Amino acid sequence: MSEGRAGGNSRHEKVNFPPEVNVRLAGERHSCMILPDPAAGISNIGADLSNSPRTPLRLLRLIALALAMATAGLASAQTPTPIPAVTPVIPRGGLLAPHPDPQPKIPRTALLLSAVLSAGDPQPLTAGVKWRVFDETAQADGSHRLVAQSSEAAPTLMLPDGAYIVHAAMGLAGMTKRVVISGQPESERLVLNAGGLRIVPMLGDQPINPAKLSIAIYVPEPSNSEAKLILPNARAGDIIGLPEGTYHVVSTLLDTSGTGSLGPNGIPNATNSVVSADLRVQAGKLTDATLRHRAAVMTLKLVDNPGGEALANSAFTILTPGGDVIRELIGAFPSVVLAEGEYVAVARHENRTFQTTFKVQSTQDRDVEILAR
Repeated sequence: MSEGRAGGNSRHEKVNFPPEVNVRLAGERHSCMILPDPAAGISNIGADLSNSPRTPLRLLRLIALALAMATAGLASAQTPTPIPAVTPVIPRGGLLAPHPDPQPKIPRTALLLSAVLSAGDPQPLTAGVKWRVFDETAQADGSHRLVAQSSEAAPTLMLPDGAYIVHAAMGLAGMTKRVVISGQPESERLVLNAGGLRIVPMLGDQPINPAKLSIAIYVPEPSNSEAKLILPNARAGDIIGLPEGTYHVVSTLLDTSGTGSLGPNGIPNATNSVVSADLRVQAGKLTDATLRHRAAVMTLKLVDNPGGEALANSAFTILTPGGDVIRELIGAFPSVVLAEGEYVAVARHENRTFQTTFKVQSTQDRDVEILAR
Protein backbone atom coordinates (compact mmCIF):
# COMPACT_ATOMS: atom_id res chain seq x y z
CA MET A 1 0.00 0.00 0.00
CA SER A 2 1.22 3.53 -0.81
CA GLU A 3 -0.08 7.00 -0.13
CA GLY A 4 -1.49 9.36 -2.72
CA ARG A 5 -0.66 13.06 -2.33
CA ALA A 6 -2.49 16.21 -3.49
CA GLY A 7 -1.07 19.74 -3.80
CA GLY A 8 -2.27 22.84 -1.98
CA ASN A 9 -4.12 22.62 1.26
CA SER A 10 -5.83 19.33 0.53
CA ARG A 11 -5.52 16.88 3.29
CA HIS A 12 -3.84 13.55 2.85
CA GLU A 13 -6.05 10.59 2.10
CA LYS A 14 -5.33 6.89 1.92
CA VAL A 15 -6.47 5.03 -1.21
CA ASN A 16 -6.04 1.25 -1.43
CA PHE A 17 -5.25 -0.33 -4.83
CA PRO A 18 -5.09 -4.05 -5.60
CA PRO A 19 -1.63 -5.27 -6.53
CA GLU A 20 -2.59 -6.40 -10.03
CA VAL A 21 -1.30 -3.23 -11.76
CA ASN A 22 1.65 -1.17 -10.54
CA VAL A 23 2.41 2.21 -12.11
CA ARG A 24 5.23 4.55 -11.20
CA LEU A 25 4.26 8.23 -11.51
CA ALA A 26 6.53 11.19 -10.58
CA GLY A 27 8.79 8.95 -8.56
CA GLU A 28 5.99 7.40 -6.53
CA ARG A 29 4.43 3.94 -6.75
CA HIS A 30 0.68 3.50 -7.04
CA SER A 31 -1.64 0.54 -7.63
CA CYS A 32 -4.74 0.17 -9.79
CA MET A 33 -6.94 -2.93 -10.49
CA ILE A 34 -7.84 -3.75 -14.14
CA LEU A 35 -11.16 -5.54 -14.55
CA PRO A 36 -11.62 -8.54 -16.92
CA ASP A 37 -13.11 -6.17 -19.51
CA PRO A 38 -10.60 -3.30 -19.64
CA ALA A 39 -12.60 -1.17 -22.05
CA ALA A 40 -15.66 -1.23 -19.79
CA GLY A 41 -14.24 -1.67 -16.31
CA ILE A 42 -11.49 0.96 -16.30
CA SER A 43 -13.68 3.56 -17.93
CA ASN A 44 -16.30 2.98 -15.23
CA ILE A 45 -13.69 3.37 -12.50
CA GLY A 46 -12.49 6.63 -14.02
CA ALA A 47 -16.04 7.93 -14.22
CA ASP A 48 -16.79 7.07 -10.63
CA LEU A 49 -13.64 8.64 -9.25
CA SER A 50 -13.84 11.78 -11.39
CA ASN A 51 -17.31 12.45 -10.05
CA SER A 52 -16.13 12.10 -6.49
CA PRO A 53 -15.16 15.45 -4.85
CA ARG A 54 -12.57 13.62 -2.83
CA THR A 55 -10.62 12.15 -5.79
CA PRO A 56 -7.07 13.53 -6.02
CA LEU A 57 -5.92 14.93 -9.35
CA ARG A 58 -2.87 12.68 -9.45
CA LEU A 59 -5.07 9.67 -8.96
CA LEU A 60 -7.15 10.66 -11.99
CA ARG A 61 -4.00 10.91 -14.11
CA LEU A 62 -2.96 7.49 -12.88
CA ILE A 63 -6.29 5.98 -13.89
CA ALA A 64 -6.10 7.56 -17.38
CA LEU A 65 -2.61 6.14 -17.88
CA ALA A 66 -3.72 2.64 -16.80
CA LEU A 67 -6.68 2.84 -19.17
CA ALA A 68 -4.41 3.74 -22.10
CA MET A 69 -2.04 0.89 -21.31
CA ALA A 70 -4.86 -1.65 -21.06
CA THR A 71 -6.36 -0.53 -24.38
CA ALA A 72 -2.97 -0.84 -26.08
CA GLY A 73 -2.53 -4.34 -24.64
CA LEU A 74 -5.97 -5.44 -25.88
CA ALA A 75 -5.23 -4.17 -29.39
CA SER A 76 -1.91 -6.00 -29.35
CA ALA A 77 -3.62 -9.25 -28.28
CA GLN A 78 -6.13 -9.01 -31.15
CA THR A 79 -3.48 -8.34 -33.81
CA PRO A 80 -2.96 -11.60 -35.82
CA THR A 81 0.51 -13.03 -35.97
CA PRO A 82 1.91 -12.52 -39.46
CA ILE A 83 2.63 -15.73 -41.42
CA PRO A 84 6.23 -15.82 -42.57
CA ALA A 85 6.68 -15.86 -46.35
CA VAL A 86 7.76 -19.20 -47.84
CA THR A 87 10.19 -19.05 -50.70
CA PRO A 88 9.33 -21.68 -53.36
CA VAL A 89 12.03 -24.19 -54.12
CA ILE A 90 12.66 -24.36 -57.87
CA PRO A 91 14.31 -27.59 -59.00
CA ARG A 92 17.62 -27.44 -60.76
CA GLY A 93 17.06 -26.81 -64.44
CA GLY A 94 13.74 -24.99 -63.97
CA LEU A 95 10.15 -26.11 -63.55
CA LEU A 96 10.12 -27.86 -66.93
CA ALA A 97 13.26 -29.86 -66.27
CA PRO A 98 12.75 -33.66 -66.65
CA HIS A 99 12.46 -35.57 -63.39
CA PRO A 100 14.54 -38.69 -62.95
CA ASP A 101 12.57 -41.96 -63.39
CA PRO A 102 12.90 -44.10 -60.25
CA GLN A 103 12.73 -47.22 -62.47
CA PRO A 104 14.78 -47.18 -65.66
CA LYS A 105 12.74 -47.79 -68.82
CA ILE A 106 13.29 -51.00 -70.74
CA PRO A 107 14.34 -50.22 -74.32
CA ARG A 108 11.84 -51.39 -76.94
CA THR A 109 12.26 -52.15 -80.62
CA ALA A 110 9.71 -52.01 -83.46
CA LEU A 111 8.35 -55.24 -84.94
CA LEU A 112 6.50 -54.73 -88.25
CA LEU A 113 4.03 -57.51 -89.11
CA SER A 114 2.08 -58.38 -92.26
CA ALA A 115 0.36 -61.46 -93.69
CA VAL A 116 -0.45 -62.89 -97.13
CA LEU A 117 -2.76 -65.73 -98.14
CA SER A 118 -0.18 -67.48 -100.31
CA ALA A 119 3.53 -67.21 -101.04
CA GLY A 120 2.83 -65.70 -104.46
CA ASP A 121 0.66 -62.83 -103.22
CA PRO A 122 2.42 -59.51 -103.90
CA GLN A 123 0.22 -57.47 -101.56
CA PRO A 124 -0.39 -58.20 -97.87
CA LEU A 125 -3.88 -58.53 -96.42
CA THR A 126 -5.56 -55.25 -95.48
CA ALA A 127 -8.27 -56.54 -93.13
CA GLY A 128 -9.50 -59.54 -91.18
CA VAL A 129 -6.19 -60.52 -89.53
CA LYS A 130 -5.73 -60.88 -85.76
CA TRP A 131 -2.25 -60.92 -84.26
CA ARG A 132 -1.04 -62.27 -80.92
CA VAL A 133 2.54 -62.27 -79.62
CA PHE A 134 3.63 -64.59 -76.81
CA ASP A 135 6.81 -64.83 -74.76
CA GLU A 136 8.81 -67.83 -75.95
CA THR A 137 9.67 -68.84 -72.38
CA ALA A 138 6.96 -71.04 -70.92
CA GLN A 139 5.53 -70.29 -67.49
CA ALA A 140 5.30 -72.75 -64.60
CA ASP A 141 1.98 -74.16 -65.87
CA GLY A 142 3.36 -74.62 -69.38
CA SER A 143 1.49 -71.68 -70.94
CA HIS A 144 3.12 -68.74 -72.69
CA ARG A 145 2.50 -65.18 -71.52
CA LEU A 146 0.66 -62.93 -73.99
CA VAL A 147 2.75 -59.77 -74.42
CA ALA A 148 0.96 -58.00 -77.31
CA GLN A 149 -2.04 -58.31 -79.61
CA SER A 150 -3.60 -56.32 -82.43
CA SER A 151 -6.58 -56.41 -84.80
CA GLU A 152 -4.79 -54.28 -87.40
CA ALA A 153 -3.92 -56.03 -90.64
CA ALA A 154 -0.31 -54.76 -90.57
CA PRO A 155 0.56 -53.53 -87.06
CA THR A 156 3.82 -52.17 -85.67
CA LEU A 157 4.49 -53.50 -82.18
CA MET A 158 7.10 -52.14 -79.76
CA LEU A 159 8.72 -55.00 -77.85
CA PRO A 160 11.71 -55.44 -75.51
CA ASP A 161 14.61 -57.51 -76.75
CA GLY A 162 13.96 -61.23 -76.55
CA ALA A 163 12.45 -64.24 -78.33
CA TYR A 164 8.75 -64.37 -79.14
CA ILE A 165 6.12 -66.57 -80.79
CA VAL A 166 4.01 -64.59 -83.28
CA HIS A 167 0.60 -65.97 -84.33
CA ALA A 168 -1.57 -64.59 -87.14
CA ALA A 169 -5.15 -65.75 -87.67
CA MET A 170 -7.79 -65.11 -90.32
CA GLY A 171 -10.99 -67.02 -89.69
CA LEU A 172 -9.98 -70.64 -89.16
CA ALA A 173 -6.64 -70.17 -90.91
CA GLY A 174 -3.55 -69.41 -88.86
CA MET A 175 0.24 -69.38 -88.91
CA THR A 176 2.89 -69.23 -86.16
CA LYS A 177 6.49 -68.04 -86.38
CA ARG A 178 9.38 -67.53 -83.94
CA VAL A 179 10.83 -64.02 -83.93
CA VAL A 180 13.91 -62.69 -82.10
CA ILE A 181 14.26 -58.98 -81.22
CA SER A 182 17.82 -57.77 -80.56
CA GLY A 183 17.85 -53.98 -80.64
CA GLN A 184 17.17 -53.53 -84.36
CA PRO A 185 13.72 -53.08 -86.00
CA GLU A 186 12.40 -56.34 -87.44
CA SER A 187 9.89 -56.93 -90.26
CA GLU A 188 8.08 -60.26 -90.57
CA ARG A 189 5.59 -61.44 -93.22
CA LEU A 190 3.61 -64.60 -92.45
CA VAL A 191 2.18 -66.81 -95.20
CA LEU A 192 -1.20 -68.16 -94.06
CA ASN A 193 -1.52 -70.66 -96.95
CA ALA A 194 -5.26 -70.05 -96.84
CA GLY A 195 -8.18 -69.04 -98.98
CA GLY A 196 -11.65 -67.65 -98.55
CA LEU A 197 -15.01 -69.43 -98.71
CA ARG A 198 -18.29 -67.59 -99.24
CA ILE A 199 -21.55 -69.59 -99.04
CA VAL A 200 -24.68 -68.19 -100.71
CA PRO A 201 -27.83 -70.32 -100.14
CA MET A 202 -30.77 -69.71 -102.47
CA LEU A 203 -34.47 -70.58 -102.50
CA GLY A 204 -35.62 -70.41 -106.08
CA ASP A 205 -33.95 -67.32 -107.53
CA GLN A 206 -33.79 -65.43 -104.23
CA PRO A 207 -31.03 -65.45 -101.60
CA ILE A 208 -32.20 -66.79 -98.25
CA ASN A 209 -32.11 -64.56 -95.19
CA PRO A 210 -29.11 -65.69 -93.08
CA ALA A 211 -31.40 -65.79 -90.02
CA LYS A 212 -33.34 -68.61 -91.66
CA LEU A 213 -30.27 -70.83 -92.13
CA SER A 214 -27.94 -73.03 -90.14
CA ILE A 215 -24.60 -73.68 -91.89
CA ALA A 216 -21.96 -76.07 -90.59
CA ILE A 217 -18.49 -76.74 -92.01
CA TYR A 218 -16.71 -80.08 -91.57
CA VAL A 219 -13.24 -81.39 -92.36
CA PRO A 220 -13.25 -84.92 -93.80
CA GLU A 221 -11.16 -87.41 -91.82
CA PRO A 222 -10.08 -90.85 -92.96
CA SER A 223 -11.19 -92.46 -89.68
CA ASN A 224 -14.42 -90.44 -89.31
CA SER A 225 -17.24 -91.14 -91.75
CA GLU A 226 -19.15 -88.03 -90.61
CA ALA A 227 -16.11 -85.72 -90.75
CA LYS A 228 -14.95 -83.36 -88.02
CA LEU A 229 -17.07 -80.29 -87.24
CA ILE A 230 -14.89 -77.16 -87.24
CA LEU A 231 -17.47 -74.36 -87.60
CA PRO A 232 -21.06 -75.02 -86.45
CA ASN A 233 -22.50 -71.57 -87.11
CA ALA A 234 -21.07 -70.16 -90.32
CA ARG A 235 -23.00 -67.15 -91.59
CA ALA A 236 -24.27 -67.00 -95.14
CA GLY A 237 -22.60 -64.32 -97.27
CA ASP A 238 -19.55 -63.88 -95.03
CA ILE A 239 -16.04 -64.64 -96.29
CA ILE A 240 -14.63 -67.38 -94.08
CA GLY A 241 -10.86 -67.80 -93.94
CA LEU A 242 -9.87 -71.49 -94.20
CA PRO A 243 -6.60 -73.32 -94.66
CA GLU A 244 -6.16 -74.77 -98.11
CA GLY A 245 -8.02 -78.08 -98.37
CA THR A 246 -11.36 -79.83 -98.91
CA TYR A 247 -14.42 -79.17 -96.75
CA HIS A 248 -17.90 -80.59 -96.33
CA VAL A 249 -20.58 -77.88 -96.00
CA VAL A 250 -24.12 -78.54 -94.76
CA SER A 251 -26.90 -75.91 -95.07
CA THR A 252 -30.18 -76.47 -93.19
CA LEU A 253 -33.28 -74.31 -93.76
CA LEU A 254 -34.91 -73.17 -90.51
CA ASP A 255 -38.66 -72.88 -89.95
CA THR A 256 -39.58 -69.29 -89.10
CA SER A 257 -42.95 -69.28 -90.91
CA GLY A 258 -45.33 -68.90 -87.96
CA THR A 259 -47.30 -70.96 -85.45
CA GLY A 260 -45.33 -73.98 -84.26
CA SER A 261 -42.11 -72.86 -85.94
CA LEU A 262 -40.16 -72.33 -82.70
CA GLY A 263 -38.80 -75.07 -80.50
CA PRO A 264 -39.04 -75.24 -76.68
CA ASN A 265 -35.94 -73.04 -76.25
CA GLY A 266 -37.18 -70.36 -78.67
CA ILE A 267 -34.81 -71.42 -81.47
CA PRO A 268 -36.36 -72.00 -84.91
CA ASN A 269 -36.90 -75.66 -85.72
CA ALA A 270 -34.72 -77.24 -88.36
CA THR A 271 -36.63 -78.38 -91.42
CA ASN A 272 -36.04 -81.38 -93.65
CA SER A 273 -34.67 -79.08 -96.35
CA VAL A 274 -30.96 -79.87 -96.14
CA VAL A 275 -28.36 -79.20 -98.86
CA SER A 276 -24.72 -80.32 -98.62
CA ALA A 277 -21.64 -80.04 -100.82
CA ASP A 278 -17.92 -80.90 -100.81
CA LEU A 279 -15.86 -77.82 -101.62
CA ARG A 280 -12.20 -77.22 -102.37
CA VAL A 281 -10.51 -74.10 -100.95
CA GLN A 282 -7.32 -72.94 -102.67
CA ALA A 283 -4.68 -70.70 -101.09
CA GLY A 284 -4.89 -67.10 -102.17
CA LYS A 285 -8.31 -67.51 -103.82
CA LEU A 286 -11.94 -66.87 -102.92
CA THR A 287 -14.34 -69.76 -103.46
CA ASP A 288 -18.02 -68.86 -103.93
CA ALA A 289 -20.46 -71.72 -103.27
CA THR A 290 -24.18 -71.45 -104.14
CA LEU A 291 -26.41 -73.94 -102.32
CA ARG A 292 -29.99 -74.16 -103.62
CA HIS A 293 -32.83 -75.19 -101.33
CA ARG A 294 -36.12 -76.51 -102.73
CA ALA A 295 -38.88 -76.00 -100.20
CA ALA A 296 -42.20 -74.27 -99.51
CA VAL A 297 -44.47 -73.27 -96.63
CA MET A 298 -47.53 -75.48 -96.02
CA THR A 299 -50.45 -74.35 -93.82
CA LEU A 300 -52.57 -77.21 -92.42
CA LYS A 301 -56.33 -77.00 -91.81
CA LEU A 302 -58.92 -79.47 -90.58
CA VAL A 303 -62.26 -78.48 -92.14
CA ASP A 304 -65.76 -79.94 -92.38
CA ASN A 305 -66.06 -78.95 -96.03
CA PRO A 306 -63.60 -77.76 -98.73
CA GLY A 307 -62.85 -74.10 -98.18
CA GLY A 308 -64.57 -74.19 -94.78
CA GLU A 309 -63.43 -72.70 -91.48
CA ALA A 310 -60.58 -74.46 -89.71
CA LEU A 311 -61.54 -76.45 -86.60
CA ALA A 312 -59.85 -75.38 -83.37
CA ASN A 313 -58.16 -77.73 -80.92
CA SER A 314 -56.69 -79.86 -83.67
CA ALA A 315 -53.37 -81.75 -83.66
CA PHE A 316 -51.39 -82.65 -86.79
CA THR A 317 -48.60 -85.06 -87.66
CA ILE A 318 -46.66 -84.91 -90.94
CA LEU A 319 -45.02 -88.09 -92.17
CA THR A 320 -43.07 -89.26 -95.17
CA PRO A 321 -44.71 -91.90 -97.39
CA GLY A 322 -42.54 -94.45 -95.57
CA GLY A 323 -43.97 -93.44 -92.17
CA ASP A 324 -41.12 -91.31 -90.80
CA VAL A 325 -42.41 -88.44 -88.64
CA ILE A 326 -41.34 -85.01 -89.92
CA ARG A 327 -43.21 -82.65 -87.57
CA GLU A 328 -46.03 -82.58 -85.01
CA LEU A 329 -48.12 -79.43 -84.72
CA ILE A 330 -51.04 -78.12 -82.65
CA GLY A 331 -53.49 -75.38 -83.59
CA ALA A 332 -56.31 -74.43 -85.93
CA PHE A 333 -54.01 -73.72 -88.93
CA PRO A 334 -50.28 -74.24 -88.15
CA SER A 335 -47.64 -73.61 -90.80
CA VAL A 336 -44.54 -75.65 -91.56
CA VAL A 337 -41.62 -75.45 -94.01
CA LEU A 338 -41.11 -78.67 -95.94
CA ALA A 339 -38.66 -79.79 -98.57
CA GLU A 340 -40.01 -80.58 -102.00
CA GLY A 341 -41.70 -84.02 -102.13
CA GLU A 342 -44.76 -86.03 -101.08
CA TYR A 343 -46.16 -86.28 -97.56
CA VAL A 344 -48.95 -87.68 -95.42
CA ALA A 345 -50.87 -85.38 -93.04
CA VAL A 346 -52.75 -86.88 -90.09
CA ALA A 347 -55.23 -84.73 -88.11
CA ARG A 348 -56.77 -85.54 -84.69
CA HIS A 349 -59.85 -83.79 -83.32
CA GLU A 350 -62.22 -84.87 -80.51
CA ASN A 351 -60.81 -88.41 -80.43
CA ARG A 352 -61.25 -88.81 -84.15
CA THR A 353 -58.45 -89.18 -86.74
CA PHE A 354 -58.37 -87.96 -90.34
CA GLN A 355 -55.64 -87.95 -92.98
CA THR A 356 -54.71 -86.92 -96.48
CA THR A 357 -51.71 -86.91 -98.80
CA PHE A 358 -50.23 -83.84 -100.41
CA LYS A 359 -47.30 -82.76 -102.54
CA VAL A 360 -44.84 -79.89 -101.96
CA GLN A 361 -43.39 -77.94 -104.88
CA SER A 362 -40.49 -75.56 -104.33
CA THR A 363 -41.49 -71.91 -103.63
CA GLN A 364 -45.20 -72.82 -104.01
CA ASP A 365 -46.66 -71.87 -100.60
CA ARG A 366 -50.26 -73.07 -100.09
CA ASP A 367 -52.91 -74.47 -97.73
CA VAL A 368 -53.42 -78.18 -97.14
CA GLU A 369 -57.02 -79.03 -96.17
CA ILE A 370 -57.88 -82.24 -94.36
CA LEU A 371 -61.59 -83.09 -94.46
CA ALA A 372 -63.12 -84.19 -91.17
CA ARG A 373 -64.96 -87.15 -92.71
